[in-house]
Amino acid sequence: MTANKKNAPFKPDPARWRILIVLLVALFMSLVGVSIVNVALPSIQHGLHASQSDIQWVLSGYALTFGVVLVSSGRAGDIMGRGGLFLIGTLVFTLSSVAAGLASDATWLNAARFVQGLGSGLLSPQGIGMIQQYFRGAERGRAFGYLGTVVGFSVAVGPVFGGLLIQLGGADLGWRLTFLINVPVGLATIVLGLLWFPRPFFFQGDGEGQAARPGGSLLRSLDPVGATLLGLAVLAVLFPFMESRTAPITWLLLPAGLILAYVWVKWERRYARLGGSPMVDLNIFSISSFTNGTLIMTLYFLGMTSVWVLVALYVQLGTGRSALEAGLFGVPAALLSAYTADWAGKRVMRYGRRIVIGGILLALLGLGSSMLIALLQDKGLVNIWWLVATLSFIGLAQGLVISPNQALTLADVPLSYAGSSGAIMQTGQRMGTSIGIAVITAATFATLEATTSWAIAVMVGFGVVALVVLLALAVAIKDLRDRG
Repeated sequence: MTANKKNAPFKPDPARWRILIVLLVALFMSLVGVSIVNVALPSIQHGLHASQSDIQWVLSGYALTFGVVLVSSGRAGDIMGRGGLFLIGTLVFTLSSVAAGLASDATWLNAARFVQGLGSGLLSPQGIGMIQQYFRGAERGRAFGYLGTVVGFSVAVGPVFGGLLIQLGGADLGWRLTFLINVPVGLATIVLGLLWFPRPFFFQGDGEGQAARPGGSLLRSLDPVGATLLGLAVLAVLFPFMESRTAPITWLLLPAGLILAYVWVKWERRYARLGGSPMVDLNIFSISSFTNGTLIMTLYFLGMTSVWVLVALYVQLGTGRSALEAGLFGVPAALLSAYTADWAGKRVMRYGRRIVIGGILLALLGLGSSMLIALLQDKGLVNIWWLVATLSFIGLAQGLVISPNQALTLADVPLSYAGSSGAIMQTGQRMGTSIGIAVITAATFATLEATTSWAIAVMVGFGVVALVVLLALAVAIKDLRDRG
């Protein structure tokens, strides 16, 4: 990279907004693909005569491969070119959706879901990296705001759309349509990407000429040892939280995962000293905004993702509502999340971490008021549908926390590590989600067994979520003070 090019002022790409459209369409597809499956699980179990373990892996298999490949695929995009890997990830996701929709048994379906998670893990960090690459300043905040809007809308549409497809398609065809619906969206994304993405797709690096480092091979630049160590560490940490109910011995993997993470850190430092291009530049953790923001996101997802699992369980098992009704409880919250993500995206560079702090406070308000509704409903004083109002505070919070925090966390990260650093943040989200759901649902069911009251059980679950979110609030306040 020449000094002149490195120091040249940033010139916005005229095609950046078209590029963003392609990114958002594919990310919408992958996010709907996650939320839509949740309501299809009973139909899948009935249609394929699947066991409870099989059904668990419909969700866990996707989450596992997604989490394992995130950082390595993000780094590969930094070096090889993000556009090409984004389109490859979209193609893999689309083809695996076809395979899932045509599955004849649970083994076939779960194999397809593993591959679908791989495709999503390929495309997702490229999307974050390309927003970093093509947008700066206030425009970057707006772009992340649009991403947050897509997240909120996909969460709202997924369960309801899934319920409608199952109702229209019947017991067997309906759940298959929840996968096959990805195919036209994926094909449209690939066509638009081929038309609108800058060329070349590969070896364009970070948009500033970084491909394989001078004097080093492409393989050396990809740091295969570091990628393997981190992938195994993430696998070892995540797997027990997904499989412990059927095989408690898997908890032995957790300390092994921590040891692997330690070995990975030592390797990355040694690799950098030897002049290699490490998968993750550990110096980015010296950037307080990145470290604090990643911790905020991990803690927030550790707590708040479980809210919608608890709501679905409480509404269906505790009050006897249908799956479609349970899905409707989250629609206003998701739409409000889409609105506030767009609102915050236009203002995040002006107000900074204050927006995130405000969102976390709204989340705590939503949790507290939802606990009150559960208590009053148990006493017969209010209707369960009042939860729609209190959960709306949580929807407002989602839009004010997630996308603004992404923009602030990545603001000071070098562009050459935009993909891998964004993937580190997403890996924190994935690990927080998996650990949080396992721990918080366990606490909820333990309370239910002791009290036989769904209202008390869900209040305990929400209380644990609130404690975790309070930790996220403390980190956000620290970050605000660090910024002066």
